[in-house]
Amino acid sequence: MAILMPEADAAVLKRRAEIVASLRAIVPGEGVIDTPDEMRAYESDGLTAYRQPPMVVVLPDRTEQVAAVLKYCHEQGIKVVPRGSGTSLSGGALPIADGVLLGLGKFKRIREIDFDNRVVVTEPGVTNLAISQAVAHAGFYYAPDPSSQIACSIGGNVAENSGGVHCLKYGMTTNNVLGCEIVLMSGEILRIGGKSAENAGYDLMGVITGSEGLLGVITEITVRILQKPETARALMVGFAQVEAAGECVARIIGAGIIPGGMEMMDKPAIHAAEAFVQAGYPLDVEALLIIELDGPAIEVDELIKRVEAIALACGSTTCRISTSEAERNLFWAGRKAAFPAVGRISPDYLCMDGTIPRGALPKALARIRELSETYGLGVANVFHAGDGNLHPLILYDANRPGEIERAEAFGADILRCCVELGGVLTGEHGVGIEKRDLMGEMFSEIDLKAQQRLKCAFDAQGLLNPGKVFPTLHRCAELGRMHVHAGKLAFPDLPRF
Repeated sequence: MAILMPEADAAVLKRRAEIVASLRAIVPGEGVIDTPDEMRAYESDGLTAYRQPPMVVVLPDRTEQVAAVLKYCHEQGIKVVPRGSGTSLSGGALPIADGVLLGLGKFKRIREIDFDNRVVVTEPGVTNLAISQAVAHAGFYYAPDPSSQIACSIGGNVAENSGGVHCLKYGMTTNNVLGCEIVLMSGEILRIGGKSAENAGYDLMGVITGSEGLLGVITEITVRILQKPETARALMVGFAQVEAAGECVARIIGAGIIPGGMEMMDKPAIHAAEAFVQAGYPLDVEALLIIELDGPAIEVDELIKRVEAIALACGSTTCRISTSEAERNLFWAGRKAAFPAVGRISPDYLCMDGTIPRGALPKALARIRELSETYGLGVANVFHAGDGNLHPLILYDANRPGEIERAEAFGADILRCCVELGGVLTGEHGVGIEKRDLMGEMFSEIDLKAQQRLKCAFDAQGLLNPGKVFPTLHRCAELGRMHVHAGKLAFPDLPRF
């Protein structure tokens, strides 16, 4: 029997059909996806606890198409959510029901490799690892290396200011991106920065990097590449107490030693990674540090001796030093696979992301243990220990009533702890929707309004990635007034699975 649609629903369907038809004219062929089954792949990003099918998915493959799509949506008042590889862990690429999901997966060409200027010009859909692979034959690499580097796109890395194992010494994404091409919501195409290390005027690259898709859509990126160090060796150091490992981290940095990477795992993470990768991790320790030292061979040899002595003074119980490149890579293999490894020991987990001063690491770890007992949920800790970036993995089972709510409350308390200890809400995953309602823990209302004024300068109608980052929405016209009426963001309770 035919079901008659209410008049309002019929109007909505008609409007959607008009939008889809207009987008197909801009991005023909297989550039538009609008069936429920085909759009299911886009209903979530790496924060899979939240899912929302988009109104329609558009997959352009040229900057001109992106500009035309945004111009059309701007003129029609249609919301747009940019998406790269969808590996965001903060819900940054979560679609909205009445908006266009703009996927950049077809932008996967490296446009130029310039060894003379030590840069690569790439499209945003190229994976992080692919950039290093493209220049490896000449002895170069791209330094930032998130654990998801085999899958995450460089455009998403810029949007979230991603980090990785080697960011302690070589910097985050913002320290390794020199220029970009960006399309504004109006359809205008801007070029910011370039191949040179310094540019005149305001630091717009600093504004765009980490802007989480709220300011524009990036269609080209110029990144800095580095020569591979002459020597790189790693130490795998075990401790009977987590606090001792934290103290070792502080002492190494305090001694003026900046390792290429310094990562930490606690016992649950160690056991999960060892079972998954079999990297030879000691299983009788409470904490494990992986410390990489790179540079000239004579310097590395001396630094290894100094780090080994510091570790022993902090009470290390085991210390193994890599003797070959294969062994060094094996040390890192377990750490790089820690997230999927933990997925084998728990039906679900929330991967948190907060940053603290290095000296506060023992206090943060003790507090996380207390919270684990309070909420009755397990936690596996994986840290970028050298720069204080914490990644507690909160273990839960979504099939058990109330567990996801407890996991979220647990995670929120961890982030509040980070701020209380002098840190920040995010190190590299971004705010998205995950930390949106915690922004007030770190920023005053004046701070948040100032940030929204910047958003308004790029996107006056608030059409780009709405519902992310800001817990309270102000109209751009209101932000210029002395007295502002604050209205809550129109981002309803999200469907969880």
